[in-house]
Order: sequence, then structure tokens, then C-alpha cells
Amino acid sequence: MATPPYNPADEGAETDFSEKMSYTDYLGLDKILTAQHPLSDTHDEMLFIIQHQTSELWMRLALHEINAARDAIREDRFPPAFKMLARIAKIFEQLNSAWDVLRTMTPSEYTAFRDDLAQSSGFQSHQYRLCEYAVGNRNKAMLKPHAHRPDLVALLEQELTRPSLYQEVIVALHRGGFDIAADVLNRDPAETHTHHQSVESAWKQIYQNPEQHWNYYELAEKLVDFEDYFRRWRFNHVTTVERVIGFKKGTGGTGGVSYLKRMLEVELFPELWQVRTVL
Repeated sequence: MATPPYNPADEGAETDFSEKMSYTDYLGLDKILTAQHPLSDTHDEMLFIIQHQTSELWMRLALHEINAARDAIREDRFPPAFKMLARIAKIFEQLNSAWDVLRTMTPSEYTAFRDDLAQSSGFQSHQYRLCEYAVGNRNKAMLKPHAHRPDLVALLEQELTRPSLYQEVIVALHRGGFDIAADVLNRDPAETHTHHQSVESAWKQIYQNPEQHWNYYELAEKLVDFEDYFRRWRFNHVTTVERVIGFKKGTGGTGGVSYLKRMLEVELFPELWQVRTVL
């Protein structure tokens, strides 16, 4: 005798959503799954669109976590901040894995629809710029690609009025009794933090005696974890672009690979990397 097909309703599973919220409703999938509009008839353009849309969704979550971690550090709530920073690192690990999918696209496949992108480019991602601004890399020249959208410029400029994540960390070190120079503590929040010996000295003390400064020691390592994955994401971006377009200029007008390689030199938390040399 044949076994009847499994019916989840027999175990109490809800199957009638005519007047109830469904999975599709909750996630807004009708909008998300109809947001892909290829401009060519090539097969691989869908991959290119979804790769970048999903990256933007992950960055949306990264910003949510960065902002919450920044608030927690400002309030000396270190354990929640550690959890958020660990999640941010994992988000960038996920973003790294996405390059593996995009690298399945060959140069000839990309060339088939590249002209349809016109001047649009990931260089113009305001969420990526917000991520950089939020953690501390505050290059105001990068506002220019968003000048056509006053709402995005206002969002980015508002971020520049707040202390960055790393600035909140430095101020937390000062609250913890470390001798941080006044010019660092009073830096204009719109400016990018640059290496300062007083900050490096504080991290050196922490690394030399982690048991005495455990919260700051763990905070340091969580920041390094995050930047480690962030650097890998940038590196994978470079290698993917070089693999697909070589050394052509980017669609947004940048030097392409040459521009991306310059970005590899940017340090978000410079003292945390340089202190390793003097330990």
C-alpha cells in the first residue's frame, strides 16, 4: 500500500494566507524579485545585477550594525559592541564569497552588455561610501559622485558631522584612562583620522597587558578582524575586475584596477596595524 503524500497541514502548518501575512508579504519579495531589469538580452547581465543588489543589501545590514556598535562603544557597553563587530566581519566574509560567483563571468560575457551600463559604477554606491565614512575613512571628495542626488549628499554629510566608529573607540580609550592627545580627541569629525603616536601607545599598553585591559584588547581584535575582511573584500574586488576587464577604465571613469589598487593602501585603524611592529 502506497504511503500517502506528506501534508504539512496534518501537523498544524498554516496553509491559508488569504487574510494573513505570508513569508512573501513579510519580506517584501514582490518588490525585491521584480527589481532586476536587464538592459540587454545577454544571459549574464542578470548575474551582474543580482551580485550588486545583494551586495547592497549586505551593506545595508553592515551599516545597521556599525551604527549600533558605535552607539554601544560610546556608552561603554562593550559586550554588545563585540557581538556587532563580529557580525560585521562575517558580513564582509559573505561579501567576499560573492566575488567567487561573479568571477564565473568571462571577459567576453561581460563585454556583451558592458556598454549598457553607461557611466553607472559601483564607485557610485552611496552605501559603500557611508560604510567608509562611518568607520573613519572620510574623504570628502567622494561626495561628488552623488551631487545629482541632494538627498544622498545630505545623508553622507550628516554622517560627517558624527564621530566615526574609530573616533568613538579612541574616546573610549581616553575614558578608560589612556593618555590620548587633545588634538586627537578634539579632531573635526569630518576629517579622516591619521596615525597618532598617543593612540598607538595606548594600544601598545593594551597588547602588552591584555589581562589588565581585556575589554580594550578584545575590542582591538574585533576591529582588526573587521578590517581584515574589509581588506580582503577590496583585494577580491581588484582581482575580479582585473580578471574580467583587465586594465580598462571603469564604467564610472576611474582607472579601474589602478584606482582599486590605491584603495588597498587605505588603513581604517592605522595604529592597530602599526602597533604590531613595535610589540
